[in-house]
Amino acid sequence: MTVVAVKTVPAGAPAPAPPRERAAGVRGLSPQAQGMIALVLTVLIWAAFALSARALSSSSLQPADAALLRFGVPLVVLAPALWRRRRALAAVRPAAALKVACGAGVPFFLAAMYGGSLTSAAFVGSIVPGMVPLFVAALMIAGGRGAPRGTQAAGLALIAAGVVALVWRHVFPVNGSVLAGAGVLLAASGLWALYTVGLKEVELDPVGSIGLLCLPSFAVMALLVLTGVLPSGLRSAAGSDIVLFLVVQGLGVGLCAGLLYAFAIRRLGAERSSAVGSLSPVLVVLLAVPLLGESPTLAVLVGVPLIAAGVFLANRRPRTLPRPVSAR
Repeated sequence: MTVVAVKTVPAGAPAPAPPRERAAGVRGLSPQAQGMIALVLTVLIWAAFALSARALSSSSLQPADAALLRFGVPLVVLAPALWRRRRALAAVRPAAALKVACGAGVPFFLAAMYGGSLTSAAFVGSIVPGMVPLFVAALMIAGGRGAPRGTQAAGLALIAAGVVALVWRHVFPVNGSVLAGAGVLLAASGLWALYTVGLKEVELDPVGSIGLLCLPSFAVMALLVLTGVLPSGLRSAAGSDIVLFLVVQGLGVGLCAGLLYAFAIRRLGAERSSAVGSLSPVLVVLLAVPLLGESPTLAVLVGVPLIAAGVFLANRRPRTLPRPVSAR
């Protein structure tokens, strides 16, 4: 016979939480902390994306090949899970689906790759994520929400100033190639902001969000390659290049970053996620020196800290003053 000890609780005292709930409370993280961890990992992967965008110009792969790996690998890995979500995917509103598919799909990918081939890894890592908070704020204002104020507005202004500092030295004298690349990267940043907002509008979990992005993107890219609109060198490409882009683009950007970024947006919101994501320029600049042999210019050394300072301010939450207690 088993004897069970029963602990009495005084009347009116709260009942103790079950052991499992107490353990979860100690070890568990708040939704905000979970979102921040997911976003930090996403930033690391985005830095690898910026480096690979620049490295593509010197590899044996064509942009179309990298795109096929980027959108195809997640579909293969997540095929059973996506099949179970087929009804949810079909129920997504066309407008929201178009924001996701265009914002981070084929148009964004080709713009980022082409812009990277004309500029540098620092430009890709700074302009594409760095300008997203400004584009997101513009979309929010266009949707009827108020304009950013206080420290957030100051942060967005610093981000814009940092991007201007990056490209200013290419204006006088005019460097048409770099300026064209910067313009293409700005377009890519605007597309990514559209994706950020669209991802918040769809009623899908992170796996479903990846399917919503990769299914139409892979279909469009495969059609462009099969019809000869875009060249492909996948058959004759070096094995090392294929493995590199498969890991970075397919598994890293396509699968892991997609899951983590969608998770972070649901925990932190579109504005905070896009602002914290702008920290990736710092990592890109640091990693581009040993990996790609790029030397930071004065414009980079000025522009990147401005962007980082802007991110800090844009991500600060305004302090809320306690409401006065009205006398009865």
